[in-house]
Amino acid sequence: MRTFDLTPLYRSTVGFDRLFDLLDTAGKVETGGYPPYNIERLGEDDYRITLAVAGFAEDDVDIELHENRLTITGKRADGDETRTFLHQGIAGRAFERQFQLAEHVKVAGASLVNGLLNIDLQREIPEAKKPRKIAINGGEAANVKILKDVDAA
Repeated sequence: MRTFDLTPLYRSTVGFDRLFDLLDTAGKVETGGYPPYNIERLGEDDYRITLAVAGFAEDDVDIELHENRLTITGKRADGDETRTFLHQGIAGRAFERQFQLAEHVKVAGASLVNGLLNIDLQREIPEAKKPRKIAINGGEAANVKILKDVDAA
């Protein structure tokens, strides 16, 4: 895997720290497969992340949002030592999964149903950032001055 040194960019730019941090962490994303997850688009501004967390209760899973980084961690209480497994195929190991959310994406809610953790996300664009239609006034514009012909005088 390639690594990029972003240090020269830090020296010659101002105010792009967040962008460079995002690029730096994107290169270090671990592609481990546990727990498996889906990302769905439910509507124009609605999304859902679904993680398969079989065997985890609501108290075993923690969801945290900090500076547009959504972190889901799961840790089960210590298992029952009196049980003897002949085969243990259901993974119950601790996990941490992170997602980088775009600006204006907020967590709308979370639910744990049938071993699937659903995290609903919604993009809420502020009024100032939404596209606006500009009306065109008919006739002469109010801010245009018409100069009279100086030679005719």
